[in-house]
Amino acid sequence: MGTTLHTLKPPAGARKRRKRVGRGIGSGRGKTATRGQKGQLARTNKMPVAFEGGQNPIHRRVPKRGFINIHRLEVHGVNVGRLEGVFSAGQEVTPELLHERGLIPKRANVVKLLGDGELKTSLTIKLHRVSKSAREKVEAAGGTIELIDQGKNAGSSDEQAPGAADA
Repeated sequence: MGTTLHTLKPPAGARKRRKRVGRGIGSGRGKTATRGQKGQLARTNKMPVAFEGGQNPIHRRVPKRGFINIHRLEVHGVNVGRLEGVFSAGQEVTPELLHERGLIPKRANVVKLLGDGELKTSLTIKLHRVSKSAREKVEAAGGTIELIDQGKNAGSSDEQAPGAADA
């Protein structure tokens, strides 16, 4: 007949039935239901998961340090060297394309172009921020840079978006 889905069974002894205790003196487990005599573990109470017998638990003994800034603006960087070979000459580089090519995560709201590496391909780059060295390398390769608006994620940047008032 062979093995089919409806004939599959676990090997003998692989699945053990749980012991049903606490069902009276005639159950074969006695009146204390394998809990021993009196004490904390014989009572019907549930202790917290992190309970350590009454001593101060580890999560209260260890000091807490620092804080999480909920207003933090996370800026994801991409080096100009990573663009070489990924984009062809004259192509437009946007955050969406960078995500499609696996250079930035989807959650990257603000993307900054950084100057590490070499760039020989002329590209049109549209990102939120650009470092000074990255701008020099892109323009030396014959490319152009446009800064796009950050919208609700506006924060301080190295270079302002076009049309921003100089203070």
